[in-house]
Amino acid sequence: MTLSINHFIIAAYLILAFSCTEKENNDFTFVQMCDTQLGMGGYEHDVKNFEWAVNQINELNPDFVIICGDLVNTADDTSVADFKRIMAGFNIPCYPAPGNHDVGNHPNDTSLSYYRETIGEDYYKFQNKGYSFVVTNTQLWKADVGSESENHDRWVKETLQNHNADNQSSFVIGHYPLYTISPDEEEHYFNIPLAKREELFQLFEENNVVAYLSGHTHKRTINQYNNIQLVGGETTSKNFDGLPMGYRVWKVSTDTLQHHFVPLDSTIVSEMESQ
Repeated sequence: MTLSINHFIIAAYLILAFSCTEKENNDFTFVQMCDTQLGMGGYEHDVKNFEWAVNQINELNPDFVIICGDLVNTADDTSVADFKRIMAGFNIPCYPAPGNHDVGNHPNDTSLSYYRETIGEDYYKFQNKGYSFVVTNTQLWKADVGSESENHDRWVKETLQNHNADNQSSFVIGHYPLYTISPDEEEHYFNIPLAKREELFQLFEENNVVAYLSGHTHKRTINQYNNIQLVGGETTSKNFDGLPMGYRVWKVSTDTLQHHFVPLDSTIVSEMESQ
């Protein structure tokens, strides 16, 4: 009897230890960058800040980095080459999304082809430790670009539905925030059109989207729609709200989803020297 009890205790302990280890191994961190936008805050300034951010993030060693659009201010061979050179300095995967400065306020065949040939796919998906990440081209929501917008809509819907069928929670990554202050606000430069926004709310809620990450506003824009976190972070180029430049670190586990701001050390040093 004693032997059986001991075996039971040992087995229970091993199961608990394995469960805790499995949970811990499924925890991960990633970085949300917004609007590296080389040329927005001064070209050399933005290049140096992006380079500094890469070094700083490499030291943190998250699982990966996402960049929420406006990779450059003016999309040409020089700025795109500089962006790709700096991005290549990451020791971890980096997943960029296109912004309006990358593909135009109203994308066309030329701007989309240029982005796809120089940067890569403008919408795609990847997975990390049981979560799916769906990178979108919000310009195809902001503007009606015919079959391009239709194909994008179909892909986003099918992708989220497939992930939900596999019991996966999803993050959606874009450039434009869905809204800035109120879910029913009128369309303006910094949000998605109301009809498309309402369609996305329903799609996200039905398919277990836990967060939508964006940029574009050049200021901290944090909201929550029902159970969906809507987070637009600070930039490394120019912030309109006077906050330090930097990025957000997300910590993801099976039961929590948290994020916090990390300033660029170089920004703090520059500000101190100017005082």
